[in-house]
Amino acid sequence: MKELKIDITLSATRKEKPSFDHLEFGTVFTDHMFVWDYTEGKGWHDPRIIPYQPITLDPAAMIFHYGQTVFEGLKAYRTKDEQILLFRPEENMKRLNRSNDRLCMPPIDEELALSALKQLISIDREWIPGLEGTSLYIRPFMIATEPHLGVSPSKNYRFIIILSPVGAYYKEGINPVKIAVESEYVRAVKGGTGNAKTAGNYASSLKAGELAYKKGYSQVLWLDGREQQYIEEVGSMNIFFKINGEVVTPELNGSILEGITRKSIIELLKYWNVPVVERKISIQEIQQVCHEGTLEEAFGTGTAAVISPIGELLWKNEKMVISNGEIGSLSQKLYDSLTGIQNGTEPDPFGWTVRV
Repeated sequence: MKELKIDITLSATRKEKPSFDHLEFGTVFTDHMFVWDYTEGKGWHDPRIIPYQPITLDPAAMIFHYGQTVFEGLKAYRTKDEQILLFRPEENMKRLNRSNDRLCMPPIDEELALSALKQLISIDREWIPGLEGTSLYIRPFMIATEPHLGVSPSKNYRFIIILSPVGAYYKEGINPVKIAVESEYVRAVKGGTGNAKTAGNYASSLKAGELAYKKGYSQVLWLDGREQQYIEEVGSMNIFFKINGEVVTPELNGSILEGITRKSIIELLKYWNVPVVERKISIQEIQQVCHEGTLEEAFGTGTAAVISPIGELLWKNEKMVISNGEIGSLSQKLYDSLTGIQNGTEPDPFGWTVRV
């Protein structure tokens, strides 16, 4: 694997670490960050690990005005024998470059970026919690930095990686969450940026999420932006349904994010010989199979939550209770198996984990 030669400046003073048994998600950050600059005509240059600090940008930096930014999310895990594992990090780097292409941003060298990530984690490895359900959340992101007011791709960029020790994403934990089906607002449409991991997709989801939260629901389930009847994804997750013994998930259509946990779940189900299909699924079909009693389970998948069972869907004032509002046996098995592979307590027959 290629190594990136990085200039390293260690922090003179270290932060006080939080209690690892009371971690919230994404509120505390480690001592250091990785920074890498891009200049048109020069390429990527000046890779460095520096103390975690604010970013100084020109007020005309294009990120502020035209939203040219992409990001990723992955985790590092501390095993019982004090090894540090990453879960399929090469998939995150590939997806980052797919997002870069969609946003007219320069590609990164995926191997060099992974090398930088490993070096950063090695420096801040004491921040990685080892308690069950905890991990080190990793946020690589890229922003347009050229000071220019004009609707065109920036000529300068900055790639940054920050780290955050985290507990469970949902306060409910592995208990089923309640999801509201969104019928008014639209997150993305085919041909847009829905399959890129870019900030605008999440900004456009905030209003619907806020309204759902006020009704007592954790997130919203998005329908397609054209007909508003085909299921796409939950706010921060892909979604799966177990219908009459078969697992079904919406097919990738250009407006759904290609989740790495989603991909892993499909591969894991096939490994177990559980029938799994990627296809279009209408909300009317889910309503029908719920009424018929053949909707056995539903769950979301994502890096942050891993597996999030769904106990209730709200659609047009109808509450569809799934699996009696309890976690299903397949959801539990998937959660236990995937988290076991991630933290090194279960065998990894796929070669998904990477040691730092």
